[in-house]
Amino acid sequence: MGLLGALVDIRPLRGHPTFRRLWLGTTASGFGSQLGGFAATFYVWDRTHDPLMVGLLGLFTAVPLIAVALLGSAFVDHVDRRRLAMTTTCGLIVTSLLMTGIALWPGDGVWAMFGLVAAASSLSALGGPARRSFIPQLLPPERLAAGLALNHLSFQVAVLLGPAIAGVLTARWGTTVCFAVDAVTFVAALIGLAGLPESNTPTGAGRAGAAAVREGIGFAVRTPAVRGAFLVDLAATVLAMPVALFPVINQERFGGSPQILGLLTSALAVGGVLASALSGLITRRNRPGLVLLACAAAWGAALAGVGLSSQLPVVLALIALAGAADTWSVVSRGTIVQSSTPDTHRGRVASLEHIVGAAGPHLGGLRAGLVATGASGGTALLVGGLTCLAGVGLVSALVPQLRRFTITRQAPARAEAHV
Repeated sequence: MGLLGALVDIRPLRGHPTFRRLWLGTTASGFGSQLGGFAATFYVWDRTHDPLMVGLLGLFTAVPLIAVALLGSAFVDHVDRRRLAMTTTCGLIVTSLLMTGIALWPGDGVWAMFGLVAAASSLSALGGPARRSFIPQLLPPERLAAGLALNHLSFQVAVLLGPAIAGVLTARWGTTVCFAVDAVTFVAALIGLAGLPESNTPTGAGRAGAAAVREGIGFAVRTPAVRGAFLVDLAATVLAMPVALFPVINQERFGGSPQILGLLTSALAVGGVLASALSGLITRRNRPGLVLLACAAAWGAALAGVGLSSQLPVVLALIALAGAADTWSVVSRGTIVQSSTPDTHRGRVASLEHIVGAAGPHLGGLRAGLVATGASGGTALLVGGLTCLAGVGLVSALVPQLRRFTITRQAPARAEAHV
């Protein structure tokens, strides 16, 4: 495979106009969300100067996200997903405008900000799975992995650049501008969604309600490739998520410098951006299951190495390697899950994927903190990386269908049905 073949595959953008419009809108809103998230954190800190209050933002984000995503799985496959995504996006515009108003208000709006953060998280938990279900409908199977890689590229670039730009805007004009930009970018997302075809309830979706939730969970458990993909993701995040340990490692080994802490945090995103730019190395291959297992193992091994090293260049390189492995893992997992899921269950399974992606890192941060409290940050990283490797090996042995999972490529590529 030549250099061009290694680069991110942009054929979904060139050949599928509806996907292109959706991607542009999603990219804009993803960048705006980074600005809004930064602004909410800074607003709470600026008004309280209390680390506990800042920490509560994570709770007000995670709990509604998990609860509402599970609730949404009861009906996401039984409504017009396009309309659901547009409605929740309109709600996010209103939420961002209300945050803008609170930032302008001279009084104490901290608890109101908490409520709006929870509302935004709930709306994202409803609309996110609906948006995920569109990509397999807009792209042929041989372009699905490339489309997911493009989505992750825009996310990684937003994570890398968004907070830095938000910091500049906040320093010059305050958080109000960040919240306002966030609202405007959601309008771009709304435009991208408007070009999608209506999605009626798929034949065979069954009845909405608690039975739909059980059926979605049952499908994920019964389908070996989906079950294995979720288990690998949980092994990587719950057992080896490193972000909560960065301040501890920084204090233990590098004197607690804020600049070094920034480098540790940025290294994950740098690795993710580089991996996204070179995603053609995996999206043009037919075995995403093997890629997922290899990348999850690389993630665990790299973080175990961080636990052993005290050399800053080595630590940064290993964290960047972990970030690259994580990016390819996410793309491969999405390819497996969406390729294995019929349209009748796509929304429900996307909700479960949303929950796994949200809950895993938070549980991993809790695990890491508990181990570090009883031992050290380095020990927590080493133990986490090694147990991740063991977990990935166990899934590989117990779910051979994941190792053998293959994408069937069609030639020539199917033309897009909706423009």
